Amino acid sequence: MTDAGRIYTPEAEHSFPDAKLNEVLERIEADEEIAALLEAQNVNAVDRMRYNDHGTKHVSIVRNRALCLYDLLKAGGVEFNGARQQGLAEADEPVIVALAATLHDVGHLVHRDEHAYYSIPLAETVLDRFLPEFYDVADRVRMKGEILHAILCHHTEERPLTTEAGVIRIADALDMERGRSRIPYEQGGRGINTLSSQAIERVTLKQGSSRPVMVEIEMTNAAGVYQVDNLLKAKLEDSRLEDLIRIVAVNTDENREQLVERIEL
Repeated sequence: MTDAGRIYTPEAEHSFPDAKLNEVLERIEADEEIAALLEAQNVNAVDRMRYNDHGTKHVSIVRNRALCLYDLLKAGGVEFNGARQQGLAEADEPVIVALAATLHDVGHLVHRDEHAYYSIPLAETVLDRFLPEFYDVADRVRMKGEILHAILCHHTEERPLTTEAGVIRIADALDMERGRSRIPYEQGGRGINTLSSQAIERVTLKQGSSRPVMVEIEMTNAAGVYQVDNLLKAKLEDSRLEDLIRIVAVNTDENREQLVERIEL
């Protein structure tokens, strides 16, 4: 599915070869309720708590990176067990990833704290309406279970039990560039999440040599270490993908003293 040397950047839009996935993605983009949820869920995070973006743009980036991770891992021969163990088709794997990525943060509509748990009933309501367009009763029950599992495990102590869930967990942490913290920074937010995100210039995903996935992170000062060594590292642990992804962060600012030049997870 992936051409040799193919590189994924935050600006790129990708067309995935799965007919079912593309149909689902088109339906997501046209869904008024999903659009309203993604916009409304950002109010608590950004406007009220001055936290980094958790709205429409964040979800778009996470979904795209999750599907890129899926693409690269599949190209590397990695097995996805979620759909398979439920007796679903291989074409349902990226659909699980796409829908979980889309709905993973809807719990912010209730509160930032413990939002993954609040996301479950809100996402379930959407899925009960959305999935019947694509699946019969038995398959939509199984799809819903896999999607909700991935949503729950993206930001909790619960360990992902599927590769699909692990992809969502990692993709969520890979949205870390400075654009994500622009609004809270302009509003005066100077917390560690905002400042560390401001230090991240670019995240690139590509095929690795020793591992299926290589993630390169360019940062402009040492504050970016928090995003990599605290937030991303915590998501990588117990994700089922620890041995499949190589992460390298490099300080690219040559005009200042570099307290940190390079870190690797």
